[in-house]
Amino acid sequence: MLDEFKNSQKIIYQMMQNAAKNQRFSHAYLIDANHYPLKSEIAIAIAKFILCPNNYTNSKNCKECTQCKRIDDGNFTELKIIKPDGAWIKKEQLEELQRQFSTKAIETKYKIYIIHEAEKMNSSAANSILKFLEEPEPGIIAILITDNMYQLLDTIISRCQIISLSNSKNYSFLEMSPQTSLEKISLFFAKTKEKYYEFINDNEKINQINYVIKFLQEIENNQELAILKENKLWTSVFNEKNKIEFGLDIMMITYKDILNKKFGLPLDFMIDYQSVVEQLSNQNSVLQLCKKIEIILEMKRRLKVNINNNLLIDQLILLFKEV
Repeated sequence: MLDEFKNSQKIIYQMMQNAAKNQRFSHAYLIDANHYPLKSEIAIAIAKFILCPNNYTNSKNCKECTQCKRIDDGNFTELKIIKPDGAWIKKEQLEELQRQFSTKAIETKYKIYIIHEAEKMNSSAANSILKFLEEPEPGIIAILITDNMYQLLDTIISRCQIISLSNSKNYSFLEMSPQTSLEKISLFFAKTKEKYYEFINDNEKINQINYVIKFLQEIENNQELAILKENKLWTSVFNEKNKIEFGLDIMMITYKDILNKKFGLPLDFMIDYQSVVEQLSNQNSVLQLCKKIEIILEMKRRLKVNINNNLLIDQLILLFKEV
């Protein structure tokens, strides 16, 4: 159940806990799996958590309930799982889904459908599911799983709450384990030994990482006043689309480490910036950190649809102020 991912996917775990507490589940979740090997298992764990009448994260209090076993056996009526039929997910599969979900849930409060390899929906299927997402029926929740999020229609992405899974990298190609923040970040982005050493010796990357840390301190401390001071500096450092995306990625892993600090866990990346991590951890609640991560994910999505760089960073600062 969801407790199995309490440590490995801390952000998702906390997001779901907050949603259950407020009874505000999204009508659609898009799992950006990042080739995480247990992506199917976490999708099922999320479905079990939502469908459970008590939102249990483990089976300790389940007593005689057999709901999770029926889900595992594939015979729970309120959960539908769709996988590619051959090379593609076809329109007919989604039309059948909509027929099956045309009535209200009987056994639970919600009906949930999970679509594996969502990027493999053909154009007809994508348009069919888009209509389903645009006009969501009460009590129906979608969970889409993909390793290639930006192969999906932007209109589908925009209608989902994005969940990015963390996936630790294998560093078997290195002579030693990474020790510094730069080494750990380099490893996160590198896929080969050559790319790793290219990254670690790239002075521009080093300057960009340092700037992001200073930028986060500025917007956390000065909020909207940072627009006047930081916008021009940001656009001078991150003046191309791939650089902007890298800057947002550094923000993301920084906030993930701030959450680690909040939970009393070791830092994954920002071990050389512990004073900053501790400061921002003290300034934010877990809920605020989760919301800020969601804002960064939204900025990454907007970047995909070619939003103006100046406008993007202004929006991020203003949205942070509202958290």
